[in-house]
Amino acid sequence: MPLPPALTDTLKEHRLNGGDAPAYPHGMTQRLAHWSNKTPLNIFLGEREKGQHKWRTLTFGEAMPQVIRLAQALIDHGLSTERPLMVLSGNSIEHALLACAAMHVGIPYVPVSPSYALLSEDFVKLRHTVELVTPGMLFVDEEARFSRALTAVCNDDVTCVAKIPAQRALALGSLTATLATDEVDDAHANVTPDTIAKLLFTSGSTGMPKAVINTHRMLCSNQAMLAKQLSFLEQHTPVLVDWLPWHHTFGGNTILGMAIHNGGALYIDDGNPTAQGVQRTIENLREISPTFYCNVPKGFEALVEHLRNDDFLREAFFRDLKMLHFGGAVLPAHVRTALATLGKQTLGAAVPMLTGLGSTEACLAFCTEEPSDTPGLIGKPVPGMALKLVATDDKWEARLKGLNITPGYWRDKQRTSEAFDHEGYYCTGDAMRLVDPNHPERGLIFDGRLSENFKLVTGTWVNVGTLRLHLVEHFAPLIQDVVVVGEGRDYLTGIVVLNLTACEQQLGKVGTPLDTLASDAGLHEWFAQRLITHCRGQSSSMRLERLLILNQPLSIDRGELTDKGSVNQRLVRERYSDLVASLYAEPPQDPRIILSPTHSAS
Repeated sequence: MPLPPALTDTLKEHRLNGGDAPAYPHGMTQRLAHWSNKTPLNIFLGEREKGQHKWRTLTFGEAMPQVIRLAQALIDHGLSTERPLMVLSGNSIEHALLACAAMHVGIPYVPVSPSYALLSEDFVKLRHTVELVTPGMLFVDEEARFSRALTAVCNDDVTCVAKIPAQRALALGSLTATLATDEVDDAHANVTPDTIAKLLFTSGSTGMPKAVINTHRMLCSNQAMLAKQLSFLEQHTPVLVDWLPWHHTFGGNTILGMAIHNGGALYIDDGNPTAQGVQRTIENLREISPTFYCNVPKGFEALVEHLRNDDFLREAFFRDLKMLHFGGAVLPAHVRTALATLGKQTLGAAVPMLTGLGSTEACLAFCTEEPSDTPGLIGKPVPGMALKLVATDDKWEARLKGLNITPGYWRDKQRTSEAFDHEGYYCTGDAMRLVDPNHPERGLIFDGRLSENFKLVTGTWVNVGTLRLHLVEHFAPLIQDVVVVGEGRDYLTGIVVLNLTACEQQLGKVGTPLDTLASDAGLHEWFAQRLITHCRGQSSSMRLERLLILNQPLSIDRGELTDKGSVNQRLVRERYSDLVASLYAEPPQDPRIILSPTHSAS
């Protein structure tokens, strides 16, 4: 990487480059076909059969013929760019085969969060996605589970397909039995790097979700970029055990793409980073030893205690492990330390931990190459991508250009225009800064979302991302997250999201309802003591004067919480205005509120 001049107060922008772009396939299924010929007996995908303990696996040699037959079925049903394939259910072998079939013949594939169909009462977001992309086919695993949603959004122009049909849906097996013709080869020959591979929806936390165009160039070049930067992927065929949802770029582009590009085995983890979901992850990791394990910080946090207390799990988890990787948020230091310690106990040395940063519009855009304990470090731009840091207020916004960047939003010219600057750089809305301005090769630190930051009434900027990380560390392990409040106020407060399992262990009360925990005297005393040490010596932009323990779970359906467990700070602040008012009431009346020493006498 070239060494540009140091950032200074007078410099308005700064540029970095990830280096030369590597060669990449022209389409996503090119590598799938390669492994089907070279390693036909190697496992491509594995998943648990519902209600059974046994793993069902699919080899590369078995996958490609099914992809071709399904591709013919999609052509026969008239699917196209204007009438793409939409998938409403979660990760599965069938989901992957349909996705590959669509991409193989240039039909966009549109994975949608199952919560839009299964957790919603009004189906507003689901209707929006269907109306925007006008799918020609909808796939679900079990029609009965999705019957209300299908009735709400499907008209006679949409073909419904299910692995387990009930009423109106076609059986997926009938599509898999389709005989392929030359139409498949002809359609595949017309796939170019600029062909739309998929449409991925943003979270929709500040409005209706946007459909981000993901081209074959984006997905294929990004996998080649990662292979160049992470050379161990070629040295060790990856074995992945992963739950990350495929309607997000981390799971659907990085992880599934990594298995396809590198000929690896992806075992679909049917767990998630919750107290209940992590039990399934544990069962899976006791049987399948990964070589490369990726997760979000909440996932690692949920897993650590079980690794510490379960010798068999720990041995199985670390046995073949070459690398750990996290993304999506900052990993708390106590979780990183625990993983390093457990690795040393098991293998004699800590397993290297890498991290990165990506987005729906840019795939995985930044990645570290060496382990580091620097909080917030995201590494350097991937090979082939250019970064421009632009001064804005007291932050530097990251703007990106490269093969891995989206050309825009589907059927939304205005938002597409607004997303790029005059040089064609995508404006991420993420703030970043260099670890060392004089040595940019040391990488970048994620400095929060610009939209999350705000000012106190004094004009002092509050860096929500930095403060949140400090708070999660300070109040570990009883806190899962905290929403920082105080825009336009004299001082900061926080809405606390509890770590239920840790709180139950702390109090010795298993199964205590969240509403009871929020007002527990013993828990309040613990937080009060920690609040005293937190406030000591901190400036107004880094000090919370009051806490309020949230006594109700945040909602994925309402956009307050993502599938990966991160909290939408601004949305929660706006939606829970009654709690914000309680935090600033004088004197405070809400029994869930904990005061700092400076406000205890108010």
